[in-house]
Formats: sequence, structure tokens, C-alpha cells
Amino acid sequence: MTKQMKIDFVSDISCPWCIIGLRGLEEALARTGDLIDARIHFQPFELNPTIAKEGESVAEHIMRKYGRTPEQSEGTRAMIRERAAELGFAMNSNADSRIYNTFDAHRLIHWAGIVDGDRQQALKTRLFEIYFTEQRDPSDHQVLIAAAASVGLDAMAAAELLASDRYVEDVRQAEHFWQSQGVSSVPAVVINDRYLISGGQPPDAFEKALRSIAAELAEA
Repeated sequence: MTKQMKIDFVSDISCPWCIIGLRGLEEALARTGDLIDARIHFQPFELNPTIAKEGESVAEHIMRKYGRTPEQSEGTRAMIRERAAELGFAMNSNADSRIYNTFDAHRLIHWAGIVDGDRQQALKTRLFEIYFTEQRDPSDHQVLIAAAASVGLDAMAAAELLASDRYVEDVRQAEHFWQSQGVSSVPAVVINDRYLISGGQPPDAFEKALRSIAAELAEA
């Protein structure tokens, strides 16, 4: 019997492991489609909530935040590019890339989830592409409006939302909620408000975890 699962995917679009984790989870769900019926709900998390609107050099940011040298950072980027490529995602980040404030992107994703859950997932993926593949600024409202339109959402409604303060408190409350639940790094995949899978796991790891949870649900 197919088991219903609620999946909350807590993440930030400036997090490379989040798109790797999302692709791994999506593949695992495709493999277990005869066993599990689930929809992913995207929840907000900001890696850099205080970053300036103009953004910051990724290399400088990583050195300041983690103390990594440019050579260490490039080694990590190469490994991440390889992992992403294995999952069909082009990661084009380099030493000249910038990191931006993502709060308005989270507001847009929140709105998309209210309008249409399927389009929320499409928008989330599109924003990952805009940032990591196309190296564009996801804090730019015109970029966000175009992203919404590209997945079938109403561009005018998206523009009106971004020009207002709508969902500011909703997103802040959601961020605080997940932090209060112990989420301090992303991606964090929370299933049925009970099970946690952390990090950008490969499809096999997600599949194993999903099957184990489904078996436990069946026994219950």
C-alpha cells in the first residue's frame, strides 16, 4: 500500500548542497513512486541573512566566514561541480562568483507554495539554475519576476508581491520555527514532522531512508 509522506525541505538557494540534495531526493522519490506518495514543501533558511543587497564575493565571504584559502575553496567547488554534474545540474560557480541576499526569493517561494505546490518546486529549481548555472543575482526583483513567469506563475502578481512587504512575517516565522526545531545547517529534509535526513545525500541514501520510513509506517 502506498504511504503518504509530508516532506519539508529546509534550504537556501545560495546553498550548493541544497540543489544536490534536492536532486538526490527527487530521484529517490521517482524510484519509490510505487511505495510512497509525497509532495515536497519548501521551507526557508538563510545562510547569510545580514548580507548587503549588492552581495559579496564568494571567495572573500568563504575566507572571512570559514577561514578557507582560495586554493581550498577551489578544491571544494570542483568537488561540488562533479557531484552536481552526476545529478544533471550545471554548477558554474567560480572564484569571481558573488553571494546575494535571498530573503525576497524566499518570499516568492512561499507565495508560490500557496498558489500551486507543483509550481513552487519548479520555481525553487529555476532559482537554483539562475544562481548557480547562470550566475545571476536572485535578489534582483526583475530576475525573480522573470523566474516566476518562466514556471507559469503570474508575473504581475509576483511583481506586486515583491514591491510590498507581504509574507515578510510569514517567512521570518518559518525561519525561526525551523531553527527552534534544531535546524542549523541545510539542506534538512524533515519527513512527517518526525524524521530528519541531513545534508546533500546521494539518491541511494535518500532511497534507503525513504524505504525504511515507509516500512516503519506500514508496521505502525
